[in-house]
Parts: sequence; C-alpha cells; structure tokens
Amino acid sequence: MKVAVYDVNGEKKSEINLPSVFDNRIREDIVLKYYEADKEYHPHSPSPYAGRKHSASGTISHRRHEWKGHYGKGISRAPRKAMWRRGTQFYWVGAEINAARGGRAVHAPKIRYKSVKVNIKEKTLAMHSAFAATAKSEFISKRYSRLRNVKTEFPIILSSPINNLKTKQLLEILRKVLGDNYAVALQEKTVRAGKGKMRGNMYKSSAGLLFVKSPSEKLSLKGIDVRSTNELEIADLYPLGRLTLYTEQALKELK
Repeated sequence: MKVAVYDVNGEKKSEINLPSVFDNRIREDIVLKYYEADKEYHPHSPSPYAGRKHSASGTISHRRHEWKGHYGKGISRAPRKAMWRRGTQFYWVGAEINAARGGRAVHAPKIRYKSVKVNIKEKTLAMHSAFAATAKSEFISKRYSRLRNVKTEFPIILSSPINNLKTKQLLEILRKVLGDNYAVALQEKTVRAGKGKMRGNMYKSSAGLLFVKSPSEKLSLKGIDVRSTNELEIADLYPLGRLTLYTEQALKELK
C-alpha cells in the first residue's frame, strides 16, 4: 500500500510503500490481552508513599528514660514528627497514621502486582496489529469522531531529516493535511462533567498525536508525544487507531 510523503512545508513530496507490518490482520482480542497484562498496579490504589511524604526532622523514640523520647510526656504514642526542638522541649504533630492530619487512608485498596504471562508471538502480533490500526481509517474515525469526514491517507509520513522541526511547523503541516480538524493532534485537558469532579477525577485529557521517529533523529515537541521506534509500547497505541505520524527513517526501521 502506497501513502503520500510530506515535506516540512506540508507539501506532498512523493509516495512510499508501507512496510508489511501495516498489512497484518488486526487482532483486537490479542491487543487487549497484552494491554491488560502490561498493567502492573491496581487502578485505584494509592501511592505506596501516601501519607508519608513529609520532612520529618528526626525520629521519635518510644523507649523509656530517653530525653528525646515522648514517654512520660502525657501524650499518646502515636507516630509524630518534630516541627521544632529546643533542648528537651519539642513541638510535635501527629504523622502517618489515619487519625493524623495528612495521614494515610484507612484500609485503602492494596497495590497488586500482577504477573500475567503473554507469549512472545502474541506480543509481536499485538504490536503489529496496533501498527496496522494506525493505517486504517475505520479505526481512526472510530477513535476520533472529528476525523470521520477527512479524506486523508493514513498514516501521515514526514520526510527525513526532521532534526530542526519546530512545534509551529508541525501544526502547519497538520493543518494542511487534516484541515480545520488538526486540533485533534494536540493534547487537551478539560474539566469532567458531572459529580466525578468531586471524586478525584476533575480533569480528563486526550492523547493527541503520536510522533514516531528514529532513535538517531533528535526532536522535542511541546504538547505532542514523541517516541522512538525502540521505545514504543502497547500503551502508546491503545485504544487502536491512534493518530500517528511516522518519519521516513522510522518506517525503514519498522521493517
């Protein structure tokens, strides 16, 4: 399958044959299996250091007859951190326990480290399916509703080298290729509707464009995910049909 190659000015330069990896049959079930196996943590578990992120200026001893301890001071033996000290006098505040301000949660969801085995052939098939989905307009339009009526060949290929490419130049290229809907390539952060704002999920964000380059190409763009071919993971391409831009050099390495 041939697709157009664009130069840094957004003009169609030539055509190129896509590697055979883009012709693979898309196995959504294998991609989902690999994506779920790649998750390590419980999705709603807190940080292992939650309630412990404080600058304690000294440990509080629980031993008797120690002048730095708080035994015999008429206070509970709850964990404390010293705010200031002057000789044998201290100013303590409770820390880390659930009854203290800023402490940990009571019986919070535990972090679960999952160990799910996925065969090497399944991993390869999942990545090939994810690459192939970036070239299928039906998967892209399913993920981006604003691109359903855009008559553009996917994926978008940019001619190499791109070492001096700026974010402003890239947006101009996307404007010429995608038209007025080029804004889907940018990462957006919006306030979530409904009561989810009160449950720690105030914002929702979109992934935007994925820029795939060769490790030898140096590039830094603001507001756009940039990955080298040796850094790509299934999480970068899932859900299937992510809007992706490849450089010519990156396509050669995907073969």
